[in-house]
Amino acid sequence: MTKQLPSTDRSLPIALLRARERVMGPIRALLSDAGLTEQQWRVLRVVQETGGIDPTQISERACLLLPSLTRILQKLEDKGLIQRTKDQIDRRRQVVSITPAGTQVIDDNLDASLAVIQRTRAQMGEDRYEALLDLLNELHQLDE
Repeated sequence: MTKQLPSTDRSLPIALLRARERVMGPIRALLSDAGLTEQQWRVLRVVQETGGIDPTQISERACLLLPSLTRILQKLEDKGLIQRTKDQIDRRRQVVSITPAGTQVIDDNLDASLAVIQRTRAQMGEDRYEALLDLLNELHQLDE
């Protein structure tokens, strides 16, 4: 008996990539109009959601490698969307926070972003959409 990989129709990595492209297509258009990359948007969202946060935590929450995050933070700071300060307790640690301009970018794109989410929810159905999120979060938390 020879070993065989599952067909690409039943491949989890390929299915995840296809789903990502399906979800990210409309979001990329939105972000392009806002002058942001997907990665910059993820960082902005994480920083807005958490308040002051250090780069290591951003890296983990936004699914980015630290070297990439360093460049992204510099771009966002150059655009005036975030600010970086030294932690008051541990001066070696950086704290990243969103600026009013960064908050405005998110606010300006909120309705369009919510519309993309709602369209997918409506097409999948509320229960299946929530179940998919639960399963993906569960997959993320599995021990390696």
